[in-house]
Amino acid sequence: MSMAANKVRGIRASVCGDCYSAKMTVVHNNSNVLCMGARVLGIELGLKIVEEYFSAEFEAGGRHERRVNAIIAKENEQLK
Repeated sequence: MSMAANKVRGIRASVCGDCYSAKMTVVHNNSNVLCMGARVLGIELGLKIVEEYFSAEFEAGGRHERRVNAIIAKENEQLK
């Protein structure tokens, strides 16, 4: 799912199987699509992951912002 979603311009999808990864993918990569495996996660953990993901905020500035800007620049290059 994330591989296909990441082909779409502007999408930064991440597969998360734990709360820490869900938080950090937003904080460090400004992820905007959450992907989870229904067959590998229970409902309670899935809900906790969603809560962490949507309560996290991107850490703008520094290396994280440079990384996201590099991804955006690469997407824009491919459109030319």
